[in-house]
Amino acid sequence: MKKITLLAPLLLSLGLGLSISSCSKYLDVEHFFDDRQSEDRIFKSKDYTEQWLGNCYNKLLDYNLEMGHRNYTISNYSDDMFYNESAGGNGDEYRRFKFGEYDYTWQRQSWAQSYGGIRQASVMIHSMAEGGAFTPKQVADYKAQARFIRAYLYWLLLRKYGPVPIMPDKGVDYDESYDKLAYPRNTYDEVATFIAEEMALAAQDLPLKRDNRNIARPTRGAALATRAKALLFAASPLANGNAEMSEFTDDKGRMLISAQYSEEKWARAAAAAKDVIDLNAYKLYTADFKAKGTADYPATITPPHHPEYSEKNFPEGWANIDPFESYRAVFNGDLYAAENPEMIFTRGENQTDENHGIIALTRHQMPQVGGGYNCHGITLKQCDAYAMNDGTTFNRQQIRQKYGTNMFVQKAELDQFKPLLENVWKDFAHREPRFYASVAYSGTLWTMSSATSNLSNVTNKQIFYYRGENEGMINGDRWLPTGIGMMKFVNPKDNATGNGGKIYPKVEIAIRYADLLLMYAEALNEINGSYMVASWDGKTTHQITRNIDQMKNSIGMVRIRAGVPNYDNAIYTDQAALRRQIKGERQIELLGENQRYYDLRRWKDAPIDEAQQIYGYNVYMTKDNADLFYTPVRVPQLQTIFSKKMYFWPVDWDELRKNRRMTQAPGWPSFD
Repeated sequence: MKKITLLAPLLLSLGLGLSISSCSKYLDVEHFFDDRQSEDRIFKSKDYTEQWLGNCYNKLLDYNLEMGHRNYTISNYSDDMFYNESAGGNGDEYRRFKFGEYDYTWQRQSWAQSYGGIRQASVMIHSMAEGGAFTPKQVADYKAQARFIRAYLYWLLLRKYGPVPIMPDKGVDYDESYDKLAYPRNTYDEVATFIAEEMALAAQDLPLKRDNRNIARPTRGAALATRAKALLFAASPLANGNAEMSEFTDDKGRMLISAQYSEEKWARAAAAAKDVIDLNAYKLYTADFKAKGTADYPATITPPHHPEYSEKNFPEGWANIDPFESYRAVFNGDLYAAENPEMIFTRGENQTDENHGIIALTRHQMPQVGGGYNCHGITLKQCDAYAMNDGTTFNRQQIRQKYGTNMFVQKAELDQFKPLLENVWKDFAHREPRFYASVAYSGTLWTMSSATSNLSNVTNKQIFYYRGENEGMINGDRWLPTGIGMMKFVNPKDNATGNGGKIYPKVEIAIRYADLLLMYAEALNEINGSYMVASWDGKTTHQITRNIDQMKNSIGMVRIRAGVPNYDNAIYTDQAALRRQIKGERQIELLGENQRYYDLRRWKDAPIDEAQQIYGYNVYMTKDNADLFYTPVRVPQLQTIFSKKMYFWPVDWDELRKNRRMTQAPGWPSFD
């Protein structure tokens, strides 16, 4: 009888919605592998099966997190966000990453971690059978979870490394000869199709919803949403009709990325996104309108009157919602996972140590006066991308012409310029609500209200980034080279000073409904013909066309929830114009969610957007020259380039050495 590694007896529940403080510790079960047992014994025991599945889930953490600190989620930093800390304190790590020197642990470990999980999941899929402690329904669910994890790991690999080898379905027999253990890359389309087919299979046996205790286990929607994302990437310009990647081949010379464009791929992606929408299981989260408020939760700032949206309730309008709080609360820990109707997939509460997930990300964004590290922020390009509160484009020249020499908010003007405080620069006035939920501009109020002692020193601080201020330019790495911080993911109560406060747990939202709505509109916009595409389960057929009403409805929900008007019909009738708007909408809505880095690559926009000079404010200016601080300047330590090799991560030399059929991604050394 075949023997395999087994966990020692330890009951692991995968419900992360209760009192779990650390997913990393909770799911890290490899140190319990100390026995050799038969597959039959393992998968007839509930405890052993949970342990085996727990180790599969563990492979989704660490270097495979969707959102987090740069140690593990380096792809969270594109042309929108930056980090300033590094081992030497001189920012060189950021420079090397942005110049394509991908020689870090994250680049090597993600590959090994993912394929380890793929093997682990494959064993479970093919070894678990009815009997023992499980009913047929339970067996189907366990195997579907393992199938989801396996396909999700392939999805993570596809985004990073491009076309990767699809391993034998039943796993690898390590008793085979070396030659038989070498596998070539599959094509991009083959990998995307495999993910789509596997997720459809998993969806058949995954439930539509999970209870609170099992909130971190995948659902049918999670499987179908990942399927839609894989098909969208396969339809995008990087993988669809890209002759520039003709030299990306396997060991036999087969092209791995199609040089022939297929519009039908967009139709498949649109149909897959519609499969998720048609589940009717998700909706955008909205917070109620507040007539009165506090420093932590201010009263609703009503968007400028609009004849179409101001008098209607959501989703037709914003009359009954608080757009600022509706967006902010999705990310900052105010919502439990089970309370968030737009969350499609999560790993539960993110890790709480300083090197992993959203907790670490939050602390690196927070000012030092609140116990933070003040070294993660956003670029001026991202800051300027947010629209005005009436939906019009931000225009620095027009604003400065309007206010002239009166560019700082005066005490008598506070009501006119809410939520800005006194002495704040008016470039930040009257911007859309997502701006205030995401951008820590100079002069922002950080409430940090959970502290219980020394309150005057650690709570309700207006933070400026002028040189000479506590959070301004210093020697070292705890300052923001652009002079612009990031507020997204930060809870108004977060405080890490040791004065009785705490950083509140955050739920990692790996996939959410707003993303699916934008994906659906993007795919529809690229279609000129008409296509009949079967649903994921074959029970119905979608007629896919460039339907303006459906695109307008999908994008409109995202924008109206954010308190900004939907686009005019002239935009929707112009394919190129709508494409530009969708890209901009994703840049704003999905900031910090590990999307922008991959979006720019799949659109083939990275050679321009990622290579542009990075600008910020003039952080060398002191408070005495505050007006000069807001002069846009090039930021020398945050410069970047883009070369062709940076579309995909390289395969590590050790892997190339072990697998002689593996080929390297274009532009990277192959070590032949």
